[in-house]
Amino acid sequence: MRYEVKVFMSGMGVVKLTLDAPDERDVIGQVRSKGYAVLAVKAKHTASKWPKLGGGRFPLVLFSQELFALLEAGLTQVEAFETMLEKETRPESRKMFQGIISKLHEGHALSTALQQYPEVFPALYVATIRASEKTGDLSESLSRYIAYQSQMDVVRKKIVSASIYPVLLISVGSLVTLFLMLYVVPKFSRIYEDIGTDLPFFSRMLMNWGLMLENHKVLALIVVAVLLMAIFYGASQPAFKQWIMQQFWRIPAVGERIRVYQLARFYRTLGMLLRGGIPIVSALEMVSGLLQQTLQKQLAQASNCIREGQPISYAMERYGLTTPVASRLLRVGERTGGMGEMTERIASFYDDEMARWVDWFTRLFEPLLMAIIGLIIGGIVIMMYFPIFELAGSIQ
Repeated sequence: MRYEVKVFMSGMGVVKLTLDAPDERDVIGQVRSKGYAVLAVKAKHTASKWPKLGGGRFPLVLFSQELFALLEAGLTQVEAFETMLEKETRPESRKMFQGIISKLHEGHALSTALQQYPEVFPALYVATIRASEKTGDLSESLSRYIAYQSQMDVVRKKIVSASIYPVLLISVGSLVTLFLMLYVVPKFSRIYEDIGTDLPFFSRMLMNWGLMLENHKVLALIVVAVLLMAIFYGASQPAFKQWIMQQFWRIPAVGERIRVYQLARFYRTLGMLLRGGIPIVSALEMVSGLLQQTLQKQLAQASNCIREGQPISYAMERYGLTTPVASRLLRVGERTGGMGEMTERIASFYDDEMARWVDWFTRLFEPLLMAIIGLIIGGIVIMMYFPIFELAGSIQ
């Protein structure tokens, strides 16, 4: 479930965060583990009141691109938002832009104006804008965010595109298997029952299944419908998704790849914040939500280690948040002072490694999956027709 939490951060004041957690107690524990003071916790409805674009969320990247282009053209912040307001047709977006313009006219900083809309502008985005206001490079920060989000989208699209074919195979195979087991097998069972043919063991088991379904059609349909509803309901629950993710983490090869993917997101986001001028400890606290709970605990320990004066590379390596290559790059970043650039290089290295693994896995998994589905469907068909083959042989 999603919760909206109002917290107090030292140096930033009162900030609203949005977190996913099974219950309110877990939310409070997550926030306090980061050293924030909890002011209020409120369950957030899944339906957002903010505008949709093509069925998706508010187009934050497109908004950033437009704002960047207008600022680069020489417009002030107020003029840029007034321009976006003029072309906007959706009432919710217009209301939001009007609220931001009003805040800017009152003399508030842009980060303060954006902070009013946490459903649209996440804490990371607001923190990046706030850091740029101290250095006066808002356009550069927007450019960094656009590049960061583009890289994240590239990796996400690679993983999604690689999973489409296996999911399609599993779906079609499951539908064919269900059709055979729920419709075809019962028909054959009735025929063999009338003929009275002596069936092999596995064929007899299959035909008994078919007879049972034939005699209890309504109950079978109800059970299938309930199971499908339970699966769809469970898939929509954060706690169930978290449980599924934990099961994947326990698979050695897959769990390590998920860890690498999360570390890639973690280091890319960390690099964006560091290059934006945000201190390392504050940046680590902001990006901790990108990691799985186990890694979040390791990151909290690493943050405490850094607060005590230990090098970043030592803290990350000690608590299992690096690989050998990442540790070397972190040490180089500490020597040169370019930690933000080095963390982004680590993310790029992880992205390349992840892309290679996804390509290898799909090349191996897709034919293996086709063979398994073919064996299941073929086995069912053979067990149905085996008595016919035997009958034809006896006639000859």
